[in-house]
Amino acid sequence: MSWSNWAGNVRTDPAWTVHARDTSEVAGAVKAAAREGMRVKALGSGHSFTPIAVADGVAVRVPSGPGLVRVDGPRATVPAGITLRELNPLLWRRGLALPNLGDIDAQTVAGAISTGTHGTGAGYRSIAAQVRALELVLADGSVLSCSDTENADVFRHARVGLGALGVITTVTLECVPAFRLHAVEAALPLSRVLAEVDEMASANEHFEFYWFPHTDIAATKRNNRTEADGPVRGRVAEWVGDDLLGNGVFELTCRLGARVPSLVPRINRLVADQFAAAEYVDRSYDVFCSPRRVRFLEMEYAIPREALPEAFAGLRAAVDRHGQAVTFPVEVRVLDGDDIPLSTSSGRDTAYIAVHVFRGQPHAAYFGAVESVMTALGGRPHWGKMHTRTATSLRASYDGFDAFVALRDRLDPEGRFRNAYLDRVLGVPATCASET
Repeated sequence: MSWSNWAGNVRTDPAWTVHARDTSEVAGAVKAAAREGMRVKALGSGHSFTPIAVADGVAVRVPSGPGLVRVDGPRATVPAGITLRELNPLLWRRGLALPNLGDIDAQTVAGAISTGTHGTGAGYRSIAAQVRALELVLADGSVLSCSDTENADVFRHARVGLGALGVITTVTLECVPAFRLHAVEAALPLSRVLAEVDEMASANEHFEFYWFPHTDIAATKRNNRTEADGPVRGRVAEWVGDDLLGNGVFELTCRLGARVPSLVPRINRLVADQFAAAEYVDRSYDVFCSPRRVRFLEMEYAIPREALPEAFAGLRAAVDRHGQAVTFPVEVRVLDGDDIPLSTSSGRDTAYIAVHVFRGQPHAAYFGAVESVMTALGGRPHWGKMHTRTATSLRASYDGFDAFVALRDRLDPEGRFRNAYLDRVLGVPATCASET
């Protein structure tokens, strides 16, 4: 059965696909693949823009049933294949929430942590940093339970494991009491936002801004916890904001910009003003996450937070040279550092800069120019978003890179969980070099 990702830029035809209901069925699929000399990859929901989940042998859909969710105090043990969209309301009904989320909730839990999905907030960390335990099916079909106290070295690396160490079947997440957020969205002069970005990030629990290329406008988003009542988005306002302006009209403007590039600056100024004019209070996950129905391609880089001014200046120069018809905004977020070896925020407070193009539009020159700027500043590419980096250059970006690769080679000496993308970003195991 053919498979493609959400953006449509990655496709594969696995030899067969296993829909596993529990860990034992995942283990059985891995053992069967080994007998046939085939490789195995877990399929998520396809929200990575890289070929990280491409299966050329056996594709496995891991357990996902909401009935498998178990809550014990502030911790929730969940099937790896459940999506954040399913999990968030389920946790809410049990009085819990995840402390930080990205703006898309279509990812599976395993896919989100394995690629380093993060969200924003100067006092917050990625979703993977909330993992307290996980269950991993190894290359020989055995099942390994991992936590800080059990197989701790594997656990340390597997939280952002790229699918290279095994197939994750369950994840235990540290949750917080369910909370609401007061959201304020406003368009401000870009010059002000750039001058005050540190203050805005420090003054708000979750802060981000979007810059629309060829304009001097930044659409800011400030989300802060509240127990007070506040403005409520009615169904009509929600539909206008998320479905009409956020998707329907935006797709039309993207199509118009693609046909008539000279209109892009005026289109972007209009869209920026319309996108950022709202204030409301809602459940945390309904504020963090928004529907994304306009298909696009994305590249995102994590840079040292102190490098943001220089990175943004380089980005603007790249837009001027190569992004004349870009209607999609540039997204800027911040995050605390963590201790996960291959996390893009490992060991440093981080700023994230994400660039996008409407699906079908040329992107190579634009993305390439931005990537050159970010790489020169010590940037690390998001594992699930487009980039051209290889193991040779990535090794210098992560203190824990060699330790991760050594663990991969020990757990999977035959390369059962390899694919072309992982070979590029991690290198080919020495025992498999003759196959390439």
